[in-house]
Amino acid sequence: MSLYLCHEQPDLLVFDAEITSARPGAIRLSRSALHPGGGGQLCDQALVHGAHGSARVVEVRVEDGAHWLVFDLPEAMLDGRVTVAIDATRREHLARMHTATHVLNALVFQRFDGALVTGAQIMGDGTGRMDFDLPDADNDALRALEPLIEREVAAARPVLSVEVPLLEAQATPGLLRSAAVAPPPTPDGLVRVVDITGFDRQACGGTHVENTARIGAVRLVKVENKGRHNRRVRLELAGAVT
Repeated sequence: MSLYLCHEQPDLLVFDAEITSARPGAIRLSRSALHPGGGGQLCDQALVHGAHGSARVVEVRVEDGAHWLVFDLPEAMLDGRVTVAIDATRREHLARMHTATHVLNALVFQRFDGALVTGAQIMGDGTGRMDFDLPDADNDALRALEPLIEREVAAARPVLSVEVPLLEAQATPGLLRSAAVAPPPTPDGLVRVVDITGFDRQACGGTHVENTARIGAVRLVKVENKGRHNRRVRLELAGAVT
């Protein structure tokens, strides 16, 4: 499923839930606003407080379609009703960087003949990278995208999300940008599309800021050759921990 509570209520960072299943070091909840990760984005982390103790969630693991929240201590056990506080700083870094990668992706797609993404990594420390299928690209031309990224951030474009039928997404040029994977559809066959108003639309299941201005200062720190076809572009938010 590509739609999560974090999509429907992106500002829900503290919530209550019942533990529906538990084992040493992990729990399942009746509801969860944590993003589970995917598409290159790392998962949210959180603190879980219960009547009999607290634990830190460091991973969201999908097993047989169920989301398990995995603790940093493998022996930790919780039960009953809990309050979950998502790491807001980490979420903010992930959302800002994910939207920044969409801006980069759009510029590469527009200026390099529809080049596809071959890999991505969006970290919780304000850093990220994207790999593109660009065997003949001039790396200096990629480095020259930095002021264009800054321009789109300064444009303060609204960032919206909509759901479209999977068949429509597959038939719309440029909506699916990855050379390997696409966000999974919902049970009723819809795909989430992130729309940077007037600039870019692409399928995505990640978390984003609501306006490009919230990306803030972002630097294009490095362009690397990775194999015969791939160019890797590294980005960093202002104040990122590296």
